Amino acid sequence: MNPLQVGAKTFAWGARTYVMGILNVTPDSFSGDGLLVREQVLEAALEQARRFLQAGADILDVGGESTRPGAQAVSAEEEMQRVVPVITALVQEFPDAVISVDTYKAVVAEAALHAGAHLVNDVWGLRADPRLASVVAQHNVPVILMHNRSRPANAQIVEQLGGHYVGMEYDNLLEDVKRELLESVELARRAGLSEDKIILDPGIGFGKTVEQNLELLNRLDEIRALGFPVLLGPSRKSFIGYTLQLPPGERLEGTAAAVAVGIVRGADIVRVHDVEFMVRVARMTDAIVRRARR
Repeated sequence: MNPLQVGAKTFAWGARTYVMGILNVTPDSFSGDGLLVREQVLEAALEQARRFLQAGADILDVGGESTRPGAQAVSAEEEMQRVVPVITALVQEFPDAVISVDTYKAVVAEAALHAGAHLVNDVWGLRADPRLASVVAQHNVPVILMHNRSRPANAQIVEQLGGHYVGMEYDNLLEDVKRELLESVELARRAGLSEDKIILDPGIGFGKTVEQNLELLNRLDEIRALGFPVLLGPSRKSFIGYTLQLPPGERLEGTAAAVAVGIVRGADIVRVHDVEFMVRVARMTDAIVRRARR
């Protein structure tokens, strides 16, 4: 795969693992790190971004709507009010930082890109809003296409451990995920986006049971074999909580194990909350499996 230039950074796939730090501009993030609970949201976002960048984050992912099981939908107007000021402030404060907007709505993505975001992270793989593919192609920016079969009817909420999905049926887990990801790729292609700007995300935690998430993570190399860079987002998720019987705030070690195995299986980018710790995990794992001592 050819290197990808995003803003001021070149992503040389396979050379090392890149780390995406999560900036949740929400009041209801499952992980408890939603920035809207703070009185000074912009100041809190800038401070968190500064900490992430100093720790070695390669991408800042800004999202304004929680995607946890059972979360309330947010209007496009409200989502823009949350993310656009934060992205504007990040661009001004950190002009060389690579910024992603976590949205599935075309109008939000367009506003974020005009504000200075460099790529779009779509948890519905261009399936939720038919306009989003053309917005991405018109701006000629990279897009992260995530696999998602989330259905509210299959979401189960357990106190302390949070939401997870039950009763999710696949004919063949890996083959179904691969086929549906390639359908999203085709949507991007038809809109005119070049393949070198497409990144795939298997959608850990989105419409999969605990067991299915564990299997998908362990077989991530089969997603990587599709020929696209792969983003993995296991951070603090419920498959860790239900495996270890721990709430979101106590899933650091479980996240570290998932990140390390994901890198071994071919992840190019890991999307995480605990950037300082996971940068170290990524660098150590790279030193073992990639011989990339950076």
